[in-house]
Amino acid sequence: MNEVNEIKKRVQDNRDNIIQFMLDIVAIPSMDGQLKDVGERIQAEMRKLGFDEARFDQMGNTIGRIGNGPKVIVFDSHIDTVGVGDPSEWDWDPFVGKVEDGLLYARGACDEKGSTPGMVYGMAIARDLGLLDGYTAYYFGNMEEWCDGIAPNAFVDADPQVKPDFVVIGEPTKMQVYRGHKGRIELKITAHGQSAHAASHYLGDNAVYKMMSIITQIRELDRRMRFGMGYHPVQGYPSIAVTDVEARTASLNAVPDQFTIYLDRRITSNEPRDEVIAQIKGLIPDYLQEEIHVEELFYDAPSYTGFVFPVSKFYPPWLLEDNHPLTLAGQSTIEALWGEKRKLDTWDFSTNGTYWAGKAGIPSIGFGPGDEKTAHMRHENVPLDEVVLAAEFYALLPGILGKQVK
Repeated sequence: MNEVNEIKKRVQDNRDNIIQFMLDIVAIPSMDGQLKDVGERIQAEMRKLGFDEARFDQMGNTIGRIGNGPKVIVFDSHIDTVGVGDPSEWDWDPFVGKVEDGLLYARGACDEKGSTPGMVYGMAIARDLGLLDGYTAYYFGNMEEWCDGIAPNAFVDADPQVKPDFVVIGEPTKMQVYRGHKGRIELKITAHGQSAHAASHYLGDNAVYKMMSIITQIRELDRRMRFGMGYHPVQGYPSIAVTDVEARTASLNAVPDQFTIYLDRRITSNEPRDEVIAQIKGLIPDYLQEEIHVEELFYDAPSYTGFVFPVSKFYPPWLLEDNHPLTLAGQSTIEALWGEKRKLDTWDFSTNGTYWAGKAGIPSIGFGPGDEKTAHMRHENVPLDEVVLAAEFYALLPGILGKQVK
């Protein structure tokens, strides 16, 4: 295929530019959803490459567009990161990073700034070679770490003209095609009691004690899941974990009158949402139903622009069929570029696919450089060769997909 050879040549001609772009964006902190500075740097690169549009949306995400065709494809890369904790515990500056044995170590290198350079350059190369003819292609650099799916939900909701047909998610996949993952729901359970002085605690009603048996049952429920309850042959095992606790007490010498635990419940496609919630409520004894309550959490924190988009913290599972045209196009792209077949897989963690595929039903796949297992760790890293080679995939995919869906 002449187009494959031309893509490879153009990507290699831009290798230094792609790597410098990568170094620039990891050097810009974008924790806690602060996307303005890194978004401006990305938009500058898109303007340099001649994108038809490069702008912020209301939420503060970065949008780049090429073309006005009837088929719409979105390249999704979240450009926010988790924090760095105590900087003194790092052996290198987490933003400057270090390059060693071909790996870039830096906060956000793997999760998920590593896909942005390839997407931006890949889209420009695809345009120049006519592989985006008939498409409207978007680069979508967004906030994801604090609430999966809120950014694409807000993007599509705010602009009724944006109706994606296909989405490529740039979370790390070890340069394989991923096609889904488990969902999750965030819940809190609150026990109510009555305060009393600790010296006469028996006159009160300790809310912490009411929760003890429920926490034990949650641990047992997770153990049972590991033995097959809710198991999905592709997505794997569901899980549940207590992830935070809060006690409300008048002082350290008083009985707490309220105790809250927070749960992360990972869900497979075998588990309906209502049944998952009913399962948690079923852990509460009948005689405590009026004193212990289960609630679904909502995300309604404003973005750095002040934009608020309240959503339930329910993130549906999703799984694209292995014979779907988008899945097949992804696999064919790998084979055309690198002459090999690679295993289809799914993520262990959650992505914006919870909205794209899980809520909106838009066919989605994942492809990105790096290994998700290094995400959020101090040794988070991405191979720079993969950052460059990913551009080849993003450039060729639309052309191959166009042949699949004619």
